[in-house]
Amino acid sequence: MEHSIRVGTAGWSYEDWEGTVYPASAGRKFDRLAYLARYFDVIEINVTFYRPLTPGVSAGWAPRVLFNPNFRFTLKLWQKFTHQREGISDKDVLTFKSGIDPLAERELLGCLLLQFPWSFKNVPENRRYLEELLKTFNDYPRALEVRHASWDRADVYQFLKQEGVSFCNIDQPLFHSSLKPAQRHAAMIGYVRLHGQNYKDWFREEAGRDERYNYLYSKEELAPWAEKIVNISLKAKDTFVITNNHFSGQAACNALQLKSMLIGERVKAPASLLKAFPELKKMAEEEESKGEEPDPQRSLF
Repeated sequence: MEHSIRVGTAGWSYEDWEGTVYPASAGRKFDRLAYLARYFDVIEINVTFYRPLTPGVSAGWAPRVLFNPNFRFTLKLWQKFTHQREGISDKDVLTFKSGIDPLAERELLGCLLLQFPWSFKNVPENRRYLEELLKTFNDYPRALEVRHASWDRADVYQFLKQEGVSFCNIDQPLFHSSLKPAQRHAAMIGYVRLHGQNYKDWFREEAGRDERYNYLYSKEELAPWAEKIVNISLKAKDTFVITNNHFSGQAACNALQLKSMLIGERVKAPASLLKAFPELKKMAEEEESKGEEPDPQRSLF
């Protein structure tokens, strides 16, 4: 069995990536998705957490990444299913599925991530809800992200293995009863998400999204995760590694560092990113200009 590891970022549409991840001269027609697909083999779609996609939007993404045959999308399930968990209708399910099916049909959907909040604890009512939700989306490769330590039980991993559901390994600031980092595995897909270690702002109520995810991993902090990722991949057909410390392009820097560690050689990187993060030059080098611009982007979220 082949064991593939794909490393990439959570999302691609951030204003503060201009001039760091993307060239400072990038205009409205610059295709950020196609540009990232030059350097990464996966991008996690986060917009689906806030609202379902329309089939036209997801169908429009596919042609922009097909030049990279190894590229896949992963995407987060709508928060109505994972955080609100009330008033869900058959129409909601159909709407969400119809929005992601163009990617699944093109074999570009690597995994559907069911991310639950820390408050979602391992109690009978939540176990029953999770079982039904997993059945609802059993047409897709699935990974479960839970954050409360009550889920760290052998019977949970056995249940997920029986259902063919992966367990998402996360790195985040810890507090009471948080699920601690490990190298857990339950199915044919491995999934790792690195959120950063910004303890200063992670738990601060008035902190915004950018403040919470403002963290740059050092090479020394990434090294243990690289070892964990390799161990996870040995039991999985596909392993997806997502850096979610997106503020100011730090996720792209850390993703390329991890990629270099995992393949054991220097990788290609955007010139603007090498300039913004000089430490990256030890593990990456500038890609030679191809003399062409990526195709214009048709839609962004």
